[in-house]
Amino acid sequence: MEIMSSAFEDGGIIPDRHSYTGQNIAPPLEWTNPPERTKSFVLICDDPDAPMGTWVHWVVYDIPASISKLQEGTLPEKILTNSGKQGTNDFHKIGYGGPCPPSGTHRYFFKLYALDIFTDLEPGATKAQLLRIMKGHILAEAQTMGKYHR
Repeated sequence: MEIMSSAFEDGGIIPDRHSYTGQNIAPPLEWTNPPERTKSFVLICDDPDAPMGTWVHWVVYDIPASISKLQEGTLPEKILTNSGKQGTNDFHKIGYGGPCPPSGTHRYFFKLYALDIFTDLEPGATKAQLLRIMKGHILAEAQTMGKYHR
């Protein structure tokens, strides 16, 4: 399984438009080759370089297996039009919260998980809640990473 963004290359610079202090527009993401038994996908974007520990920027889950992308500018809605759900990020908001490092260059990992279940969590779940439910149900993982400097 692979995940990529047309907004930045793996290991490349995330454009300002996708930063929290820019337009805070969610980047487009697309994935390929999920396992056959996939029922749903989970996407988690986080920054392990944050001074207070890993900072969660985006949580999307219960994305049906028939979906293979998230459009640029995915709105901060609890339930997406494709029937996926968005969780609460560490900005205490639903949806995407772009890069906002206090200083220096940080790495932002967009991690995709193929699951053999739907989590059935209500919208607004946290990364920690998802990780507990996902345990033992991950069929495959993929990630892409972008950097942002302030």
